[in-house]
Amino acid sequence: MDCFCEEAEIYELKVEGDVGADPIWCNQCGCNLDLEYVPISNELKSELTEWITKYGEWINWDIDRIIPNGIEMEEEHIKQGAKLTEKVKEELLGKYRIKFSPSTMARSYARKTP
Repeated sequence: MDCFCEEAEIYELKVEGDVGADPIWCNQCGCNLDLEYVPISNELKSELTEWITKYGEWINWDIDRIIPNGIEMEEEHIKQGAKLTEKVKEELLGKYRIKFSPSTMARSYARKTP
């Protein structure tokens, strides 16, 4: 796995959703890591890929607004992300420090909605 860290060695990973990005990030430099090269099982990679494709479904991108029940949808996405993070921790036990960064997008959009 390559990132932009000066030491060129990754010690901390973060599981985080974002539009158009893989769900694993270097928590030191913020580089988005190619899921293909993260040393986890293919099954977990598939679960993470499915999870990330649902990121942002609580936003109507055409009008840039949260949809009805959007906050609840995001909360469910956060719960799933936390569970997947625990699986990542189990598979990478002792190799990296791993944290989960939950989305706050729906609440941000809800504040913008008149």
